[in-house]
Amino acid sequence: MDWRIKAVIQGMLSMTPGGTAANDWLQRQTGGRKNIDGHIRAKVRNDWLVHMRHLDQLGIDLRGQHMVEVGTGWLPVMPLCFALAGVGRCYTMDLRRHLSPQAVLLTVQHLAPYLAEIAQASGQDEQAVRARWQAWSRLSDGEAVLKDAGVSYMAPADATACGLDKGSVDMVFSNSVLEHVPAAVLDALMVETHRILKPGGLALHSVNCGDHYAYFDRQITPIHYLRFSERAWRKWNNDLQYQNRLRPVDFVESARKAGLDVILDTHKPRPELLAKLPSMPIDEAFRRYPAEQLCCTSIDFAARRLPDAAVGTADEVTQAHVHKVAANRVA
Repeated sequence: MDWRIKAVIQGMLSMTPGGTAANDWLQRQTGGRKNIDGHIRAKVRNDWLVHMRHLDQLGIDLRGQHMVEVGTGWLPVMPLCFALAGVGRCYTMDLRRHLSPQAVLLTVQHLAPYLAEIAQASGQDEQAVRARWQAWSRLSDGEAVLKDAGVSYMAPADATACGLDKGSVDMVFSNSVLEHVPAAVLDALMVETHRILKPGGLALHSVNCGDHYAYFDRQITPIHYLRFSERAWRKWNNDLQYQNRLRPVDFVESARKAGLDVILDTHKPRPELLAKLPSMPIDEAFRRYPAEQLCCTSIDFAARRLPDAAVGTADEVTQAHVHKVAANRVA
């Protein structure tokens, strides 16, 4: 179906009272969450297990540590998987409240097939993981599940000013979220990440920086949206599925500007897009990017808060960037 149909519908819903709830209902009836089994399977295997492989590659053991998730969404798959893996506490936050107690119980139910994989990926005893999951499954209240799991749901919450203490968390993470925030908000989020991370703490983000309308309309490519000028794109962009169109380098540069040390960058261009690129219209605003940036539609990256001994210079850079972000907001 033509991508413009979805853009118009979501644009109308974004301006309608109750539009967020209506969009949620449509997603459950006809969208990506209609197949709840497939959705949670993808969240566990394609998202959480990938995060765990990155952490293993970096030699990081998160057992007992404190984490922040940016962008909970409709199902708390990532926080509950981390809780089963032995994380001490996870603060998970949404700008608008999406999560319901019923969705928590549904998530617990559908995690049952993946307990062995969760245990193996985290180095936990499988029986201990199963025992914790069984304790959750006996609860009839989603809020009680979150409390037992050490998960605090914060919504509405602003992840650029989350209120947590400076240097109080070990990791900040997100999955398929950063592509949906304006560039100035991304910068402010990285500054806040630097503030709340302990020295040596980690930011780990998975970003889907391709045109999300391509999932709806198979006739367009995952970089179709790069043909539009900023002015023309505003017609199709909307608050329910805002897409910033940033390229992989923009995300890692935002982390660096905030004083974080980027230690992982997985982005790779897609060969089929590189082959098509010479015949594709690209707006002049994106022509400054090399082909490999234009033709990459995902990036996982990790950035570390420098230890105290190296923080002086980074803090100066961070404070200068805070002032720049504030100035941009005023402008």
